[in-house]
Amino acid sequence: MQYLLTAFLTSLVFTALLVRCRFWGNGCIFDSELDSVQKFHVKPVPRVGGVSLVAAMAVTCAVAAFREPEVLPGLLWLGLAAAPAFLGGLAEDLTKHVRVLTRLMLAMASGAIAYFVLDAAVTRVDIIGLDWLLQFSAVSFVFTVVAIGGSANALNIIDGYNGLAAVVSAMIFAGFAYVCFYLGDRMLLIVALGMLGGVVGFLFWNYPRGHIFLGDGGAYFLGFMIGELSVLLLARHPEVSAWFPLLLCIYPVFETLFSIYRKRWLRGRSPGAPDGVHLHMLIYKRVVRWVVGSREAHHLTWRNSLTSPYLWLLSSLGVIPAVLFWQTPVMLMLCVAAFSMGYIILYRKLVLFRIPKWMVVKKKKRTY
Repeated sequence: MQYLLTAFLTSLVFTALLVRCRFWGNGCIFDSELDSVQKFHVKPVPRVGGVSLVAAMAVTCAVAAFREPEVLPGLLWLGLAAAPAFLGGLAEDLTKHVRVLTRLMLAMASGAIAYFVLDAAVTRVDIIGLDWLLQFSAVSFVFTVVAIGGSANALNIIDGYNGLAAVVSAMIFAGFAYVCFYLGDRMLLIVALGMLGGVVGFLFWNYPRGHIFLGDGGAYFLGFMIGELSVLLLARHPEVSAWFPLLLCIYPVFETLFSIYRKRWLRGRSPGAPDGVHLHMLIYKRVVRWVVGSREAHHLTWRNSLTSPYLWLLSSLGVIPAVLFWQTPVMLMLCVAAFSMGYIILYRKLVLFRIPKWMVVKKKKRTY
């Protein structure tokens, strides 16, 4: 619990300082682009919340160095590996000129560093045939770096509303912490608790009023750490089913895969091109009908924040069974299939305007 509290307090204080940048900082840290298809806030907001997460993990590692020095080398190598993914996202936050492909390649470079310095290699996915191929080093290397890059990008994709990516990440890290505690893996437990505390401290300023955003740096850092925890857990503990991290992270993973399919094969567009029909955007537009038409800042902010709980619930439908059945591949596979089917049904209902009325949140705009 000391690591969790340390990360929480560090993130809470550091994020407060970043929020104060609105008074003493310059415009480069703000998200001032309000008219983009993927923007749903009403005033410039600092988008460097990822710095708080990195600070929280740095302080957590410092505490671990005194309490459990044997885990320090692994923590330091993990921090080194995370640097390209985080810095690529942070550069985009500050300059707005770093291409999606460049950020993806930097995230994959982070995965490559971890592959060599931490032996973080995917050698099994519990699928007959593919497991055999993964025994070849070249195949394992390519699969690992693509998976890490995809994980980082997946968190960035769902980072669209106040509290959405942060709470989803917190649930995932909590799931990792539970299993790592059960297994007695101190290094991975410290990482999971440090990230969980950092995210919760950030959330105090991000939700519900959106005083600060994760930014690409924060999203890529979270996605990389989730991906590496998944790979390291499987590499270090053969008793853990490879379907456990997949189900634990199923919402951002399936959102990414479905978006690629929708853009590339249904619409003939680049998978990296932004659009306004991700699941969380459809929830915002067609389910959260909170004072629709109002341009008042507080109305738009609350509509933004009311969107996230729907996706928290959706994500929990993967996290809870993953934690319950982390050693039972058949149950995990069935839950992955059930979630995938449920996602597609929900998406189809939203597209066709067939969402049940009880799901819709409405409030009429007052007229005087």
